[in-house]
Amino acid sequence: MIAEAIEARAPTWYLEQMRLSDFDFDLPEELIAQHPPAQRQDSRLMVLNRATEKVELAQFSDICTWFRSGDVLIVNDTRVIPARLIGRKETGGRIEVFLVRRLPGAEEIWACLTKCSKPPRPGTRLLLGEGLEGTVVEGGEPPYRHVRFNCGDDFGSVLEKVGRIPLPPYIRREDTPEDRLRYQTVFAREAGAVAAPTAGLHFTEDIFQTLRGKGVQICPLTLHVGLGTFLPVRDDDIVGHRMHEENYYVPADTAAAVNLAKAQGRRVIALGTTSTRTLEYALGEQGRLQAGEGTCDLFIRPGFTFRIIDGLVTNFHLPCSTLLMLVAAFAGHRFILEAYRQAVAEQFRFFSYGDCMLIL
Repeated sequence: MIAEAIEARAPTWYLEQMRLSDFDFDLPEELIAQHPPAQRQDSRLMVLNRATEKVELAQFSDICTWFRSGDVLIVNDTRVIPARLIGRKETGGRIEVFLVRRLPGAEEIWACLTKCSKPPRPGTRLLLGEGLEGTVVEGGEPPYRHVRFNCGDDFGSVLEKVGRIPLPPYIRREDTPEDRLRYQTVFAREAGAVAAPTAGLHFTEDIFQTLRGKGVQICPLTLHVGLGTFLPVRDDDIVGHRMHEENYYVPADTAAAVNLAKAQGRRVIALGTTSTRTLEYALGEQGRLQAGEGTCDLFIRPGFTFRIIDGLVTNFHLPCSTLLMLVAAFAGHRFILEAYRQAVAEQFRFFSYGDCMLIL
């Protein structure tokens, strides 16, 4: 029912005109941030006004200027797990295991990506350090394999010891101890993501305190970011692209705060594309945000009718990505590409550790 309602909000006549090539732009490689700024709030900020198509350049530390009393800011409190495991097969060959999504059930079975000389078959034992072992089991459509883990202890605790932070592939270096802190938001609570909700990386406790002092209400939800968020669109016809499912949870207090704000004409501002997708997906038939949990596979592209968010805080995204399509749907396709061209000209930093954009 939710999926059918969402499709009804996306005019097909408009979608059929949009092609993958419409979301391409020239990005010099040196603008792809390889390290976080010295301090979280040291990033730059581009502010877009959708009504006037005015662009302002500022520092992220000044972002509170654009918030006002009564705003509701929605944050994704998912926590990135150290999802990269490096070990060996029982037969001796090296293997890297990337945790993607925990499968339902009592056992610790995960859908994983594996990298080794020969694809592991069901029954293959994996030795991953600190007493952590895995066994490849039946199931999983390529390229995923299902792996049952056994460690004789709490899996999450062992994973924290042996796992490595899953930095995106465009960060062309190995992870460091600093990344355990900086590739994580200060409000991360619920473990389960394999990628950070990166718009939140800029925020500090001081900034949140300032926002609360202005009368801004900050409410959490959870969407465990998976690889599906970053899955490339393969076909120039973007309508056929399908997002992977990602687990989400909307607390009752958050739903109540959002619904009251909408009823009173106050703004709801999403921190990040993951918060946006969750809010718009969990919208009920009566136009109210529904509390609860489920899986979200919403693909937002130009033509989509936004019913909840009035503002968006987001990073600068990859060319031709579903993330850029979502931002273009909210800000306007032409306006966002013009803003991206200006960001390149002004030497803004792109992607996970890069600079930030506020769209109102």
